[in-house]
Order: sequence, then structure tokens, then C-alpha cells
Amino acid sequence: MHHNLNMTDQIAEQLQTTGSGYDLLRYVCLPDLLGKDATTILYVLGKNIARQIEWQTFDQVADFFNNTGWGSLTDIKQKRSEHIFELTGPAISQRMKSDLVVDYRIEAGFLAEAFQQLKGKPCECSEEIYPKKNTVAFHVLYTK
Repeated sequence: MHHNLNMTDQIAEQLQTTGSGYDLLRYVCLPDLLGKDATTILYVLGKNIARQIEWQTFDQVADFFNNTGWGSLTDIKQKRSEHIFELTGPAISQRMKSDLVVDYRIEAGFLAEAFQQLKGKPCECSEEIYPKKNTVAFHVLYTK
């Protein structure tokens, strides 16, 4: 295991930089490297990142999103077997205005794993992108 993997939460809190380098890696390099399996691998990558931290509260998860530059995560609605979140922020708006093909599979996988820890139930997460609103909705589904 790589040493930095054990320091995921400290890295997210201490290293805040501009997002253009991240976006270049995320939306150009990784899809090129991973090919047709990119969305699945990125989802699993998000889950693996979330496994490195012990989640106690939603506020921790929201702070992680903010600290990593992923955006502002808001709890929108809770149902019996589903939880809906909204992701907003300057980086989200910039991506929506660009010609980039973007996805939020890392964030979806991350949320699925974080909520699996928080709720103690298996979870999966899907995302819906709303370009006109400059938002992304995440649907965390409790699978059992």
C-alpha cells in the first residue's frame, strides 16, 4: 500500500490548490488510460478513497468534498431507502460551461462507501447532471 493512502484525510485538509491540473488528469488523462472501463474504475476508485477514512457524520463527508475542491455537498432529501444530495460550486459551474465531457463517478463511489459506513447498510450511488442549474444530484440507494 502506498504511504499517502494512509494520509487521505490529512492530504484533503492540507493541500488545497487550483483545480485545472486535477481536471486535466480527471477528464483527459484517466479516461485515456482507463479506456472503456473508465467510469466503473473511477467509481471503485471513489469507494477506495472513502474507505481510508472512518466516517462519523455527514458534516465530515461534506467537509471532505469542500476541502478536495469537489464542491459544496448539500443534503436535499431523505427517503426510506434513498438519500439525495446536491453538489454545487465554482468548479461545477466552470465544468458545465465548458465543452468537456464530464462525469462524477469518483464522487458517486465515494458517497456510496461513506454512507455505507455511516448507515451500516450496503449502498450504491448514481448521479444526475443538471447543466442549466450548474448542479449534480447524487442518489444514494440503500441496497438492503
